[in-house]
Amino acid sequence: MKQTVLLLFFLFLSPLAAGAAVPHGQDQLDMKIGQMIMVGFRGTTLKDAPALVEDITKRNIGGVVLFDYDVPTKSPGRNIVSPEQLRRLTRELQQTAAIPLLIAVDQEGGRISRLKAAYGFPGSASAAMLGRINNPDSTYLSALATSETLENAGVNVNFAPVVDLNLNPGNPIIGRLERSFSADPAVVSAQAAATVKALHEKQIIATLKHFPGHGSSTTDTHKGFTDISGSWESIELEPYRKLIENGYSDLVMTAHVYNATLDGLYPATLSERIITGILRDSLGFSGPVISDDMQMQAVAAHYNLRTAIKLALEAGVDILLFANNSNYDPGIAEKAAAIIRSLVDEGALFPERIDRSYLRIMKLKQQYLDMSP
Repeated sequence: MKQTVLLLFFLFLSPLAAGAAVPHGQDQLDMKIGQMIMVGFRGTTLKDAPALVEDITKRNIGGVVLFDYDVPTKSPGRNIVSPEQLRRLTRELQQTAAIPLLIAVDQEGGRISRLKAAYGFPGSASAAMLGRINNPDSTYLSALATSETLENAGVNVNFAPVVDLNLNPGNPIIGRLERSFSADPAVVSAQAAATVKALHEKQIIATLKHFPGHGSSTTDTHKGFTDISGSWESIELEPYRKLIENGYSDLVMTAHVYNATLDGLYPATLSERIITGILRDSLGFSGPVISDDMQMQAVAAHYNLRTAIKLALEAGVDILLFANNSNYDPGIAEKAAAIIRSLVDEGALFPERIDRSYLRIMKLKQQYLDMSP
């Protein structure tokens, strides 16, 4: 009852975060739309990223994602060069925002670590190594060290743990990179639960990925169409089921995989059958859903930006992620916000659809971030 009253309060009486002011010239709908967008950018300080400053102050984007390496230019030092520099950058980001930002990295451990030892951060074990040890206490301690590193850096979202099952050890994007704990859903569930517990110790938001399962694939969604119709197994849902049953309500990240057994038309990120039908209705997930990078070729090569955004929102995605690290477009947040606004203005999306995502995002932020003025 208390939760229902709280949601009604935010929806009808206080559509903006406590203490947050609407930027000049921006209405409440634009504010809500902005919160549904997370972008990547180039720069180790905000002086390097004037377009991002506009995205934060004028469009009120809800989050940013940080990388240590810029893929288009094949150069290091994109956002992260040292612990001290990263602390300054995250402080600048938060000081610029009217509503506290989600500041995210992929700090899974092992090879998928943006905060590397080479930059002065502590090293970390891969999920595969921890899965082989198969001791949740060891995993918890490893994840707690990562949580402390993230907390000190001012990062509040970890795109981890990966709960994909290692059904294909030769998988070029999961198995070969040692990103999966195990092929056994019970092992994955236990290790993921220990990881989430450790992240929460330091008020770091967790992210289960990549729904509904990327572990059996033979190709990489970064590079193109990825069909798992003949390899996916229903046991890949078990880690999600287990964690959600135990109260998990942080982020879930979608996969851009195509699975004709679940939806014969759309990849998971764009599939209402998969996101709303399975994740929300069947598994009972109530937290925010974040897309994998919308600029990956599995989506971008097959759908124009407007169509991809429309389908993702209709499917049930709450946060659209534009990592800006496949193709770099400093205007992507402005384009995405304008597309969402036009979809609402034209009646293709109802304002209530935006409200649902906004409420989930704000509930998550209020749970983990300092929302004081």
